[in-house]
Amino acid sequence: MERVPTPDPVAQAAVDLFLECFGAAAGDQALAILARGGVFLAGGIAPRILPQLRNGPFLGAFNAKGVHARLAAGFPVQVVLSERLGLLGAAKLAAGL
Repeated sequence: MERVPTPDPVAQAAVDLFLECFGAAAGDQALAILARGGVFLAGGIAPRILPQLRNGPFLGAFNAKGVHARLAAGFPVQVVLSERLGLLGAAKLAAGL
């Protein structure tokens, strides 16, 4: 899937900066807890910018961890597409009570 271009170059630069910061922060958190089971990006924005997440600066920043880059690259990254994730989690918790 190719990166979806933004018509405005300033807007594209803003999206790229956001993706780089998002990737760096997610990678830091993944290393902090050794997320060997994976990193799941949930919420409203990740599904809307999925092509940019796949092909933009997100993964480069996620994996740019110096001596720990190889470890970070081993963490699977998934985007949660369900808009009902919170509701489903609450229902599962309630069913277990």
